[in-house]
Amino acid sequence: MLYSLIRKIFFSLDPEIAHGLGMTGVDFLNRAGIACLLAKPLPPDPVTVMGVHFPNPVGLAAGLDKNGEHVDALASLGFGFIEIGTVTPRPQPGNPRPRMFRIPEKQAIINRMGFNNRGVDLLLANIANAQFARRGGILGINIGKNFDTPIEKAADDYLICLERVYNAASYVTVNISSPNTKNLRELQKDDALDALLGSLKAEQTRLAEKYGRYVPLALKIAPDLEDTQIQSIADLLRQHRMDGVIATNTTLAREGVEGLPHADESGGLSGAPMFARSTMVLKKLAGALAGEVPIIGVGGILSGADALAKIEAGASLVQIYSGFIYRGPELIAEAVTAIAKSNKARHSPAKT
Repeated sequence: MLYSLIRKIFFSLDPEIAHGLGMTGVDFLNRAGIACLLAKPLPPDPVTVMGVHFPNPVGLAAGLDKNGEHVDALASLGFGFIEIGTVTPRPQPGNPRPRMFRIPEKQAIINRMGFNNRGVDLLLANIANAQFARRGGILGINIGKNFDTPIEKAADDYLICLERVYNAASYVTVNISSPNTKNLRELQKDDALDALLGSLKAEQTRLAEKYGRYVPLALKIAPDLEDTQIQSIADLLRQHRMDGVIATNTTLAREGVEGLPHADESGGLSGAPMFARSTMVLKKLAGALAGEVPIIGVGGILSGADALAKIEAGASLVQIYSGFIYRGPELIAEAVTAIAKSNKARHSPAKT
C-alpha cells in the first residue's frame, strides 16, 4: 500500500525527476534506519554462482544506480546482489532529454539514456564510501565504452574500466548490448566478440595475479538475436571460459505496446512486454551452453512466477529493474520466496 501511494505520486512526474527523488527517499530511509517500512521479510536461499556466494538469487540490474551513489540504501531492501553502472572511462552526459518513457498500461519502460554516468573514478569513490562491500555484500560493476570512442577501439575502454574496477567488484559485467550507444551491438558479432573476450580474459588473468583474487567476468547480451547468433555467442563464451552471461538487455522490438503513447519512441524497451522474448533467448542460450557457463536472467520480471520461470528456463540468478519501478520492494521478496519454495520442494525427500 505504501509503495502504491509513492508510485502514484512519482508517476505524475517526469521519469528522471521521479528517479532522482526516489533514490533520495530510499537513502533517507536507510540513514534513518527505517528501510523496513519498504522491505519485506525474506526466506534464506543462498546460492553459489561464478564462484561467488550470493545470500539470495535476486539482484538489481545495472542502470538504476549508474554511479554507485545508493548502494547501501538499495541493499537494505533485500537484494541478494547489486549491479551498478554502466560506467565508462570518462564522464558523459548521455543522450538528450527526454530519454525515458513509461508505458504504464503494459508495465513497460522505453529508455535511450546512452550510458549517462559520471565516470569510473567517481564511481570508485562512491563505492569506497559505502558499507555494502565491506560488510560482504555482492557488488557487480557493469562497464561500457564512451560514446565517442570509435567502435574499433572499444576494447581499449573496456580494458581501462576492467583494470580500474577489478579490485572493487565481486564480479564485472561487460555490456556490449545496449541499443542506445551507436554501433555497440556490433561487438556481439563473431570476430569482434572473439577479439574482445580474448583481450578481457588476458587482462583478467593479469589482474588476478596482481591482486591475488579472481573476479569473475560476465557478458551482457541483447534479446534481439537470431538462433545462429545465440549459438555463436555460446561457443565463444565456452571457448574463452567466461564466468557468466546476462540474458538479456532491453529490446528494440515493440511487441505488446503497439499503438500506445510513447511506444514509437526510440530506445530499448523493458518491462513486462519483453518477458517472453528475453526468456526465449535465455532458454536457447542455456541449451547451447549445456551448463558450462551460468546465466543471469533478466527482462520482464514482474512477479515471483516470472522470476521462477527464468530459473526454470536455465538461469542461476535473476535481476530486476523495470519490475522494481512498477512493483517496488515487494517484488524482491516475492521473487526470492517463489524461487526458495521451488528449491525446497525440489530438494525435499519424496513422500511415499
